Amino acid sequence: MHEMSLAEGVLKIVEDAARAQGLARVTEVRLEIGKLSAVEPEALRFCLGLVFKDSLAAQATIELIESPGRGVCLDCHAEVEVTALFDPCPRCGSTAVQVTGGREMRVKDLLAE
Repeated sequence: MHEMSLAEGVLKIVEDAARAQGLARVTEVRLEIGKLSAVEPEALRFCLGLVFKDSLAAQATIELIESPGRGVCLDCHAEVEVTALFDPCPRCGSTAVQVTGGREMRVKDLLAE
């Protein structure tokens, strides 16, 4: 389950940001997860709960924001929503769709005191 290593990476980002600002406690973490990122949101939430346990973010609420997959059809040039990798263009049916968004996972922001 790669969500555990992702959760550990998120904890490092959160703790580094909090310490850089001289903050003692993180109260909320908001993550943006692309629909095409191959991250299982509930598995990630579970793993974050485990790795946050004895950290500055031990009591933090976790908000997961799913961003849609986006792409550009190389045949009809339409910007389209992509629900899965290698889906055909919903407009013209072409399989030449270049994904432009929805693969990312990032710490969007955090609240701390």
